[in-house]
Amino acid sequence: MKPKLKAIDSGKTRELAAAGADNFPVAIQCKIEELYYGDFLAVRDSAVTIKKNQITAFIGPSGCGKSTVLRCINRMNDLIRSFRFRGQLLFQGINIYDSSIDPVAVRRYIGMVFQQPNPFSMSIYDNVAFGLRLNRFKGNLHERVENALQRAGLWNEVKDKLKNSGLSLSGGQQQRLCIARAIATEPSVLLMDEPCSALDPIATRVIEQLMLELKEKYTIAIVTHNMQQATRVADETAFFSVDISKGGRTGYLVEFGPTAQIFSDPHEELTQKYVSGQFS
Repeated sequence: MKPKLKAIDSGKTRELAAAGADNFPVAIQCKIEELYYGDFLAVRDSAVTIKKNQITAFIGPSGCGKSTVLRCINRMNDLIRSFRFRGQLLFQGINIYDSSIDPVAVRRYIGMVFQQPNPFSMSIYDNVAFGLRLNRFKGNLHERVENALQRAGLWNEVKDKLKNSGLSLSGGQQQRLCIARAIATEPSVLLMDEPCSALDPIATRVIEQLMLELKEKYTIAIVTHNMQQATRVADETAFFSVDISKGGRTGYLVEFGPTAQIFSDPHEELTQKYVSGQFS
């Protein structure tokens, strides 16, 4: 018997997601005491609270663990056998690292878009419908696919070629297709790991505008190396850095707060040096 998994997969999480900001203003409470890959301490002492219907950006130099923290939020790190985690991660009050929780069920409610567009080698329609079919969706499949493509800002560009391969689209269109695929199952939270790093400036602006529109319905956490992007789209920003004092490279949270404050009046000297471009 898995009561908490049952709660996630058959009603409680959906009820919490629909409860509104008054009852559950926080979508994710992430507290990482230590995160290991084998004997390697990848991240330590990092606590981030992600509020509902806001965009939270993770910034910091390469190797600081920001993508690792992001992948913790929907248990993608579980796919790495040597992964070990000490801490707590609450999704609307439910500890998703409880032993009774199925990680696949978690990913139904916390979707992810990756750095490189990764459409499947199938039609545009089947790409969007993939997760719905996997979850044995019983409703109107065509309506759900169209709605996802509409919300991803792609419907008008592909509505007459839904049978074409998703791989036939441009890079920016492919990333929006991946966003449509992620939101088709109607998750509560959408994670984006550097979603614009492989895109040109025009496609990047389209994705950024899309994020601002999507946050009306979803909670978004984004990893970005582009500090200007963080200032354009994020409500709050978490700055991570790297501790090399013990000979390794361990990421940790330096400062977390409203984006305007992080970039204009940071509390930590290290944050000030990073956002002013003194290191990257």
